[in-house]
Amino acid sequence: MSRTVFLCRLDELPDGQSRGFDPLGTGSDTLLVVRKGRDLHAWRNDCPHQAGTAMAWRKDAYLNRDGSRIVCHAHGAQFDIATGVCTLGPCLGQALTRVPLLLDSADHVHAVIDG
Repeated sequence: MSRTVFLCRLDELPDGQSRGFDPLGTGSDTLLVVRKGRDLHAWRNDCPHQAGTAMAWRKDAYLNRDGSRIVCHAHGAQFDIATGVCTLGPCLGQALTRVPLLLDSADHVHAVIDG
């Protein structure tokens, strides 16, 4: 069974930036969101190269220098923002796990969480 969890308002996600969230209150960011205009891309914060490996080297630092790719700072793997597919690094061709998002009429961002 799925449920929605409020993450933030859209204006709290700067365009071209990433941000981590802890929607289940585990004490660490378990998902990341990247904003490109009004397009939002959400992924589990878990590198497919080594399960359980968080990808940011510091809070909300999930992107490369020019903001064009998601980077696992533990392994150097780079992922396409829109598809989550690894385009460079040790997990080439593997992909991040997508987390569905809902953007409501008040521009509130919600994650759709299984379980």
